[in-house]
Amino acid sequence: MKVALVLLNWNGQALLKQFIPTLVANSTGAELWLIDNGSTDNSLGYLRENFPQINCVALPQNYGFAEGYNRGLAEIDADLYGLLNTDIEVTPGWLDPLADHFKKHPNTVAAQPHILNYYDKKRFEYAGAAGGYIDRYGYAFCRGRIFYELEEDQGQYDVDQPVFWASGACFFVRATAFKALGGFDEDFFAHQEEIDLCWRLHGQGHQIMALGASKVYHMGGATLTPSPQKTFLNFSLYAHQKPSRTFAPAGLRNPPDTRWFSGDALFGPPKTPTRLGDH
Repeated sequence: MKVALVLLNWNGQALLKQFIPTLVANSTGAELWLIDNGSTDNSLGYLRENFPQINCVALPQNYGFAEGYNRGLAEIDADLYGLLNTDIEVTPGWLDPLADHFKKHPNTVAAQPHILNYYDKKRFEYAGAAGGYIDRYGYAFCRGRIFYELEEDQGQYDVDQPVFWASGACFFVRATAFKALGGFDEDFFAHQEEIDLCWRLHGQGHQIMALGASKVYHMGGATLTPSPQKTFLNFSLYAHQKPSRTFAPAGLRNPPDTRWFSGDALFGPPKTPTRLGDH
């Protein structure tokens, strides 16, 4: 299985200097790629001078996360894409459990490692934690993180677990499945695009996993600091409602399957499935 680890960068030279060395040291056996979204801070020059083994795709402008990845991944030949934020610190042996799982479980098309807080490494991190779910109203949350409450990682979620969505901060997906669905929906400039993609993958009957044997650390917020724009992007899943996005993925509705909709424990069983946003 050919694995490509792919970072998307926009004016992130400082993050590349901080996190690329551990990625290179701990990711043997995989091709390393960087898609550059029209940076003006000499990110590509730094990478080519210091890490010539990393392949680069240079885009002419900042296309955002969804379209940037779609354009860049179209140039990369691999069986499995591992998409990493540039502020992810990987650990020794992090890649093996992920690659091995995809080799042994052909029904898994997407997965994530457990994502811990770079600043407090005993705790899960906001963007993905130990795998994502969605409540009956379409609000996303994670094992290990509900709203802004972050649990300490005591191994309570280490068993491999099917989830509704895997985090885009460290997102593994089979290239065939990614391409079959047209990649990320480019209406999502950044944020929520991975939840939308996972939603569509479930609609095709695929499995998505959180794998506790692999752990990485995420700085978080390194690209977009708190702002009205970031708030909008964080809730863009609800802004970009489409007729093709029914509330429950195909195959999970008849009879209702509440694995993903853990809010049922608080709000009772789901009503007749409705479109996202019809409360």
